[in-house]
Amino acid sequence: MKQNIEITTETITLGQLLKLAQAIDTGGMAKWFLQTNEVYVNGERENRRGRKLKHGDIVDIYEFGTFIVKGME
Repeated sequence: MKQNIEITTETITLGQLLKLAQAIDTGGMAKWFLQTNEVYVNGERENRRGRKLKHGDIVDIYEFGTFIVKGME
């Protein structure tokens, strides 16, 4: 199931998206989560919590779902 993640800024980090998607509770968990779970941004494996995401990016989080970043174009 695809879900939209609404942002009000031009970009957000992957760590912030993980919190918005309720995959993690705190930003400090992002590094651990990315090391132990499969996360793909636009079809490429990603493990950097600081990866900038913008409108239209698609994030697939194994066992959590697919998230589409919606916001400023």
